[in-house]
Parts: sequence; C-alpha cells; structure tokens
Amino acid sequence: MENIVEEVSDGVEENKGGQNGHEKKVLKESLEISVEEDGEKSKLVVEGENGANEGNEGPKKRLRGYSKRVNTGKNGSSISISGKESSLNQEKEVDASKATRKNEGNLDNHQKGVELSEIDNHKGYSLRRGNVPVQEKPKLNKSDQKVSSMCHQCQKNDKGRVVRCKSCNRKRFCVPCITKWYPHTLEEEIAEACPVCREICNCKACLRLDAPITKIEKLELNISKDEEIEHSRYLLQGLLPFLKRLNEEQGIESEMEAKRRGVSLSELKIQESHCSKNERIYCNNCKTSIVDFHRSCPLCSYDLCLGCCREIRDGHLQGSEEDLIMPFISRGLEYLHGGGSKEEASSGGTSYYDSVIPISEWKANEDGSIPCPSKDLEGCSHVLLELRSLFPENFVPKLVKKAEELADTYKLIDTSEIPTHQCSCLNARDASELSLKMVRKAANREDSDDNYLYCPKASKIQLEDLKHFREHWMRGEPVIVDNVLETASGLSWEPFVMWRACRQLHHVKYDKHLEVKAIDCLDWCEGDINIHQFFIGYLEGRFDLKRWPQILKLKDWPPSSLFAERLPRHNAEFISCLPFKEYTHPLNGLLNLFVKLPKESLKPDMGPKTYIAYGVQQELGRGDSVTKLHCDMSDAVNVLTHTAEVKFTPEQLTTIEDLKKKHSEQDQREIFGSRVASDCEWKVKEFSQLNSRKSQELDKDESGGNIDLLLNSGNTLEGLEEAEGGALWDIFRREDVPKLQEYLKKHFREFRHTYGCPVHQVIHPIHDQTMYLTMEHKRKLKEEYGIEPWTFVQKLGDAVLIPAGCPHQVRNLKSCIKVALDFVSPENVDECVRLTEEFRTLPSGHKAKEDKLEVKKMALYAMKEVVETLYPKQRSKRKRNEEKGKKGKGKGKVV
Repeated sequence: MENIVEEVSDGVEENKGGQNGHEKKVLKESLEISVEEDGEKSKLVVEGENGANEGNEGPKKRLRGYSKRVNTGKNGSSISISGKESSLNQEKEVDASKATRKNEGNLDNHQKGVELSEIDNHKGYSLRRGNVPVQEKPKLNKSDQKVSSMCHQCQKNDKGRVVRCKSCNRKRFCVPCITKWYPHTLEEEIAEACPVCREICNCKACLRLDAPITKIEKLELNISKDEEIEHSRYLLQGLLPFLKRLNEEQGIESEMEAKRRGVSLSELKIQESHCSKNERIYCNNCKTSIVDFHRSCPLCSYDLCLGCCREIRDGHLQGSEEDLIMPFISRGLEYLHGGGSKEEASSGGTSYYDSVIPISEWKANEDGSIPCPSKDLEGCSHVLLELRSLFPENFVPKLVKKAEELADTYKLIDTSEIPTHQCSCLNARDASELSLKMVRKAANREDSDDNYLYCPKASKIQLEDLKHFREHWMRGEPVIVDNVLETASGLSWEPFVMWRACRQLHHVKYDKHLEVKAIDCLDWCEGDINIHQFFIGYLEGRFDLKRWPQILKLKDWPPSSLFAERLPRHNAEFISCLPFKEYTHPLNGLLNLFVKLPKESLKPDMGPKTYIAYGVQQELGRGDSVTKLHCDMSDAVNVLTHTAEVKFTPEQLTTIEDLKKKHSEQDQREIFGSRVASDCEWKVKEFSQLNSRKSQELDKDESGGNIDLLLNSGNTLEGLEEAEGGALWDIFRREDVPKLQEYLKKHFREFRHTYGCPVHQVIHPIHDQTMYLTMEHKRKLKEEYGIEPWTFVQKLGDAVLIPAGCPHQVRNLKSCIKVALDFVSPENVDECVRLTEEFRTLPSGHKAKEDKLEVKKMALYAMKEVVETLYPKQRSKRKRNEEKGKKGKGKGKVV
C-alpha cells in the first residue's frame, strides 16, 4: 500500500478572507480509493479542501487544478477513485478512458467550468493492462445545472427570488434585502448595476472599517492653474485688511518695547520662541491662541497675548475671572412634568454662575512693561514678561509689503470699502419669477430686501454660480442648496447601515462601540444607552414613565475627530456632495482658510460631525428636539442625510396634551408667581391652548398643507411641504444680535435648562446655549423689538450654509441624521476675529471660552501661501519645494 498512493492534492488556490473581507469557510472533500490486489480489496480515504468561499459568491462552482496522481501497484492492480464534494449536490462523471498503466492519472475536468463531483469507483476508470471499455454518462447542459441563488447582502439562499447583476455577472440580491436595505432602488436598477458595482453596497463586509475606497467621484477638487491664480487674488483682496491690522498691532508693541530698552526700532531684536509646529500656544489669562507676538516669562513660561497686555495697561483686564459654577438641582421626574419637587431650591433659585473669586491686582509699570503675575494667577511674580515672536524676525512686515505690491500690480481695492448691495436675483415681481431665480422666502420683515434666501439646486450649480453665491455670502446671508445628495453616489444613510459600518466588535484597532452617550432633551442630562436601542427609538419612538415622548440626541457618535476613520465611505460620500467646494472642501478647498494650515501643525477639529436625534412635528414646548440658540465661531455647512417620521396614536396625543397643561400651569407658578390673571399669565394660557389646536390639526392633515400653522412665528413661508420637512431652522441676522440679546436678558427666566430648572442667571445670552425661542417667543420678539429670524424648513438632502456670527437654533420635525462641517471663508475672517475677541472676555469656566479655531493663524498662513502663488520669485521657490517634497515622500492617495 505504501507504493500505491504517492500524492493527492486538490490544487485549489487559497482564498484569504474572501472578497470584501468575508471569512473563508473550508469545506472538506473526501476521496475514496479502492485497491484490488490478488483478489483482496482495500480502501484508502483521502480528504482534501475545495476552498469554498462563504463570501459574496457562496461555494465555488469549480475546482481549479484538481488533480490526483497515483502509481500502480504490483501485478497490474487496479485503483478506482471517487470524489465527493460535500458543499454541492450535483453529480457528474468524468471521462477517464485515456488513462493507462503508465500515466499519472490526471483527473482534471475536461470541460472548463464543470465541477468535479462523484466518480463511480466501479465504472469508467481502470488502470489494468489492456483497453477496457468505459461507460460514459451523457453530459449535462448548462440549463440543467443548478445556479447559485445566494444573496450577496444577507449571504442566504432561502429568501426566494434574487435579482442578478448584468454588469458583473456575479452578484445577486434577494428581493427582501432590496426592499429592506435599498428601498429607493428599483429591481431594474439592481439588475443593470448592483450596489457592489456602484460602490454603494451596505452589507457588513463592504461597510467594514478598513474596506478600500477605490472610486469615489468628486472626492478631490481639481483646480486649474488659472483658477488657482484667480482664487489667490480674491484671497489677497479679502485678507489684506486683516494683515495690515495685525502688523499695526504688533508695530505698536514693538515701538513700546524699543522705547523701554532705549534703542531704535531698527535695532530692536525680538527673541523667537521655541515652539514646534504641532504645538499650540495659548494666553494663560484669556485662553486665546497666540498667533505671533506675545509676552512670556523667561522663568515660568507664563504667556500673555497682546490683547491682555493692552487691557492691563488700560486698567480693565478681562477674561480672567474665575467663576464658581453651581450645578442645577435634580428634582425628579414628577417635577419635569409639572409635579412637586423632591428638593426645594431657595427663593432666589440656583444659579449657574453664582459668585466671582476675587483676583490680585495686576498692573503695568509706568514704562509699559508688565511683570509676571502672582502665583494665584499661575505666574511667578519675579521678573518682567519679555516680548517674543513665533515667526522669524520681521515676518509680518515683509509679508505685508509683498502683499501690498501684489495688490498694486493687480489693481485690487479694499473689500471693506465696497458697499454691499442687493443681489439681482431678488428683483423679481412675483412668486413664479422668484422660483426661477432659485430663492426661498424665509422672513416677512417690512422695508427689507433680505426676506428671501438664495436656494440653488445642487444638480444645476455651475461655475458662474460661485460668484452668485458670493454676492449673498458677503452680505452675511445663509444659503440653502437643494438636494445635494443627488450629486453623490447614493450610499445609504439609514441608521442601522451607519451602525453596521461603524461597529467593529472584534477589530484589533478599535474598542467595542455598543454603549453610547445620549442627551435627553427634557432635562438636558446625558446617560448611556445601547446604540441598537437608540436607533430603534429613532425609527419607532420612545416614551418615558409618564408616557411623554422621550427625545434623545446622540452625543458625539462617532467622535468627530474619528469620523473619516470610523465611517470612511460615509465620509467620502459627504465630501463628494458638498456644494461650493472651493469654500467647503476640507482637504483642498482653495477658499477654505482651514486647509492653509501646515500639514504638520496641530489643527482644530472642524468635522465632519454627525447630529443624530429624535424629533416630532408638534412643538411640545418642553423637551423638544432642539439645538439651542448659539453662535459658531466659524462658517458651517449642515446636510440633512436621513429622516424618519414617528406618528402618535390618538391615545398618545391625549396624554401629551394633558401633560402640556400641567407644564403650562407649572410655568405660571414658577415664572409669574402669585400674579393671578395677569396679562403675562393669560398669554401663556392662551398660547398653550392655541398650540394644542395646532398640533391636532397638523396630525390630521396628511397633505402637508398646514406648514404655516407649524411655522407661525409672525411670517408666512411659501412653497414648502410638511412631508419633505425634516428640521426647522431659525437664523438671525448679525445686525439684529444686540436687540436679540436685550430680549433674552429681559425674558431669560422663561426658559428652562438642566434638570428642567428655570434659568436664573446668564453670563452671555447666546454663548451660554441655554435658551430656545419657541413660536410664542419669536412672536413676542417681533412685537417688542421688531426683529425676526430667517425661518425655513430643511428638507431631506438640503445643505444649509451658515455664516459665522449668525445666531441660530434648530428643531427637529422628524428623527434626523445631519452631518456638519466647519470652514473659514475669506469674507468672514473679520467676523471670526470679532467672535474670538468676544469669547476671550467670557469667564474662565465658560463652555465657549477656549479659542479652538485659531483663525488669525489660518489667515496668516493663507496670506503666506497667496504671496508664494502670486509673487514670481516666491512662486518658483514654492514650486521647487513642492517637487522636492514629492520626490521625498512619493505619491500619496488623498482620501
């Protein structure tokens, strides 16, 4: 027997992981070898592997290179071989009539594509001397063979009919999976090109974390050399005023230092601070980032920005107050729904910022020098603060000189001197003409030319529309781009698709991601929740123990700094659908100042970031799914990628209305005290009844015709349908901010925040982010101060671009998934700098205190790049450096 079988090998290629990362399951194949020698029969069983792949294609339909090599025994003994493939039920005989005693018994399939199944060990194969007739079975036609019906999506073959892709001729999708995971895709479209071919497949394997993104359209922004020159000139024109102001501010400090030292300005040498490019330097007093000039202690490294130096010399230092933060008191679920409190607060209420800790006097010397502060302010108080710089000597003055030369060459003018004017698209006479002009009505301000917002369709945006966008953007107006998702590949943003794409339980590089943080909009407290349960509530709704709708907001999922890493395909999909990429593209948008920061520098977190929250059509008045009134330090673009509507039963609506009455009565007691039948109290009661009627009417109307009832904030919005609406936006004009702040300071006690407690004190009515203006508040705001926001509904696929400095708030009308990204445009640099100065004056413990944007540094590096692009000598030097960098690093792929 030892000479009978020399080698048995199946020759099948090993499939490592299968296509798209599916695990390989190897199915065993047994070969039974019968040996007849001198009248005695023996059997030898050999097992091999057929390499079947439980991946996209199911078990393999052929065995490549399947070979059995045998040697004959003594005296012409005969060997018969049978092969059984356990994964398939087909039976096929292979012709082996050409085998002889001296051949090596090749059992390869003679017809390509036909599987080797069972070979009869009594018929058709013999190694005896002489010619032995072989009985053959008739060959089967392809139509007689079984064709695999395994679905690529679910990896099952028992769900009925499948749709086969004509493009790749490999993938199949069952009808149930198409209905569940691709509800907006027709079967004909699947047959023409399946989701795998379109690169939008959302099965677990294709969505896995490390799946390669081989072909995502519009991911890179291709800019010609002429366009680069044109955009650089535009940046030069917009940033030159800022650069001049920065140079003037640093020049004043230099002159003061030269006078103190007794040297001329030309003789003054300023020491450069040793700071790596991946390190940030903040002012120890106001927490604002330092861009270049600052004062620093040589002993304890205490750093002070020029703004704080100026305030110390003037005797009114701001931003250093330490506040004792007193948390709101939890009073239980009964209190949240109008009942009694477990813990009674004092008559004055519990304040968020209760008292100020006094600080030591910190004064400048008569010559303008500033000593290092005392230890209670984190200094050492031993020596004077020395003037330092982060950039090389005279970096800013030289940059200003070159920029001014370029401005003269291109005959540019100061943009701050250009008066803003009304865009021609608003000079329409009727609604039909306005529709053709791509605008949307969003306000009813009297004697105003900005009641309409620019709203182009994403699929029709051309290169010339960039100038049109600028006309509105430089006026500080929001822009709505209609249905940007239709310009992308069509990857699904369904919540469970995103969950499957992000969840990696057994991946060595990532932790388990089943428990997430969620904020309850009723009491603004956060807690842990299973992400599967969160998404079930997103689609079907959740209620608390009082049967009140539980409105949850997912907090920082996935972490914004890891969005591209956790959801690579969705990140690429989001970038590909961004409108006006010259401004919004996070990697190479030439008008996005964020991308001008050096690659090795420590950059601020600009997103993308997801905002996933429940929502309902009715304004509940308490516990609504809202993003409270706030003001971003930079520009932002927000895309609504998914909505899900949750409807209430009549019984649930009745319970909600009963609880709303209790809420109203509690508001009357806590806000208005014992003033029975007062005018304010009467208005609250009237509003509660009116809002109840509106909610009932909205639920009864399925056509969406009552959108005006939903948005009754003193204006009438046209051309909107409730069925398409996902989120209600209110964006205020910059010029209305002073009056808005006056209103909020007057009425702040009418708002509730953490634990449902009333707001008893404000530091900054907008930056505190503790208030949301209901329909009634917006009505009173217009009545008392004559201002109103732009109010509009963001539909599925809409991208909203919000200029820096415009306070805004959002309420979800449905469960929504939004993805937002921050950027910095040249038109709004001055506003970003103004906000930075405003934030630095906030108390140290304030949530909006820290300057994480570093807009001054962005603008400085942007101007440096502009000069290198436009200045002939600098341009050639930059080109040489780029070529040298390419040789050193090689070609890299931008994702």
